[in-house]
Amino acid sequence: MDIVGPLLVQVLVTGLTLGFVYAIIALGYTMVYGVLQLINFAHSEVFVTGAVVGFEAFRILAPVALNAYLKLLIALFAAMLVAGVLNVVIERLAYRPLRGAPRLVPLITAIGVSLILQDLLKFLEGTQGRFNLVYELPTEFNSQLSLPAFVTSLGVRLSVKDILIVVIALLMLAFLNYLVNRTRVGRAIRAVAQDRTTAGLMGIDANRMIALTFLIGGALGGVGGVMFGLQFGTVNAYSGIIPGIKAFTAAVLGGIGSIPGAVLGGLVLGLLENFLGIISIFGSLFQPLSFLQAIGAEYKDIGAFLALILILMLKPQGLLGRGNTEKV
Repeated sequence: MDIVGPLLVQVLVTGLTLGFVYAIIALGYTMVYGVLQLINFAHSEVFVTGAVVGFEAFRILAPVALNAYLKLLIALFAAMLVAGVLNVVIERLAYRPLRGAPRLVPLITAIGVSLILQDLLKFLEGTQGRFNLVYELPTEFNSQLSLPAFVTSLGVRLSVKDILIVVIALLMLAFLNYLVNRTRVGRAIRAVAQDRTTAGLMGIDANRMIALTFLIGGALGGVGGVMFGLQFGTVNAYSGIIPGIKAFTAAVLGGIGSIPGAVLGGLVLGLLENFLGIISIFGSLFQPLSFLQAIGAEYKDIGAFLALILILMLKPQGLLGRGNTEKV
């Protein structure tokens, strides 16, 4: 019985960490949808590309005598650059020629691009004899933080990488919020999202703003990929499928097209998933809930998606629905 409180606190902490990873990935989906009303299914592979670039950066820098945080910074910038440029190339070659076509056409194209990127990543790493890529993180990142006694008494355990993930996510969210709401570029992107024709008549280059949106969305995906590598330690060419679906679900849950909604959806999904992962413990602690023992951690994805379906049945437009939607 005494472990219930600490257990819930730890679930809260790890759920928030995972939720921020989902939120950063979800922003890539929601930004593109906000401008083009396109579900960019290839974003999951853009995110994995960032994770692979992060792996390569840490691998190359491993024998180099550099500060661990500087290595992380280099990995993040490299992942942002490669993933952002890749997303722009995808938009230019695969989506722009289809602009004006029925919505189903670019949607199928996005799925095709996603499959091509998966096999391309598998091929590129396969030429080096690698499939599962294990992050060679500096030892500092896995060390436990020294927390005050009253915090540890609650059962909270935090590693340096947990804090890094949260700090990186908050910095990226603050930057994105400033860019979209406080700059001329952000106003131009929002104008294109609201009415592309009128924005063009006012002198805004819609194609440039759309390309910039893909660049920002891809860069966020790259950051999300490195955060995923920090959190789970291993990636491969197919690692983006499930997190991509979850991040997309988080964007829909929050209200797709909405930046605050994507963040909220990611956090809710992360917390829900972590809570369902340990729900069987409550079955062993409380006799009336003994049936919960049959729900192992492997069912957490099913339970999370069932709960999300229920939420969307009650509020189809997402938690931050159309009335509060801040389109990018």
